[in-house]
Amino acid sequence: MIRLTNGQWERIRSHFPEEHMPDGRPGRKPIPTRRVFEAVLWILNTGAQWHMLPQSYPNYKSVHRRFQTWCRDEVLRRVLMDVANELRDKGDLDAAECFIDATFVMAKGGGAEIGPTKRGKGMKIMAIVDRHGLPLSVSTHAANHHEVRLVQLCFDFYMIEAKPENLIGDRAYDSDPLDEELRKDGIEMIAPHRSNRSKPPTQDRRRLSRYMRRWLVERFFAWIQWQRRILVRWEYYAQNFLGFVQLACLVVLFRRF
Repeated sequence: MIRLTNGQWERIRSHFPEEHMPDGRPGRKPIPTRRVFEAVLWILNTGAQWHMLPQSYPNYKSVHRRFQTWCRDEVLRRVLMDVANELRDKGDLDAAECFIDATFVMAKGGGAEIGPTKRGKGMKIMAIVDRHGLPLSVSTHAANHHEVRLVQLCFDFYMIEAKPENLIGDRAYDSDPLDEELRKDGIEMIAPHRSNRSKPPTQDRRRLSRYMRRWLVERFFAWIQWQRRILVRWEYYAQNFLGFVQLACLVVLFRRF
């Protein structure tokens, strides 16, 4: 079970304002935000339904309402950016060499941003990680979109200011137009050529040796998939599922403190 330490909470508590009730107003007292946050972490870790939240936590309806507010207002995204930039300042994040990939998630709750594939309806979690396997960008998209078309969207969710010098992916990212587009931003795409490629090769074999370390992004997906709530998308709203994915990334980054 995920345990939130006092030091970890102090780092992020400024992003989660407490609810206030005017003096003299009847009704229940506001629930401390830390208790709500820890309840959401329990849901993330166990994958249980909201109504199965143990009685030791606040009422599940209040927890769900507050969580949806955080997702709608992109609070969790701002938390991730602050923690990532703090790690970069400490030297724990290295964006010189990054890896990109996607993983498929079955969607059984219905809702928007779900695409049909041969494996069924689902979503893609796109991630960019640094040379240590720590997340620099994470986003969710309908599964019927090709990964080449989602690369630029990944940078809309980039957590730190410095863009990667080298971006390494598998054969799905073998695209000359994508290479040219990334070079405009000073990013060099490194990806093996597809076997059915008809155009002349463009990749330097010496630089392709970096591809051997692409297991780092696969390990990152293994890390976040320890959180059972993101193994299957049950959330009707895509922003709520993204919120759980962002929380899983936050758990990974907290290990560096």
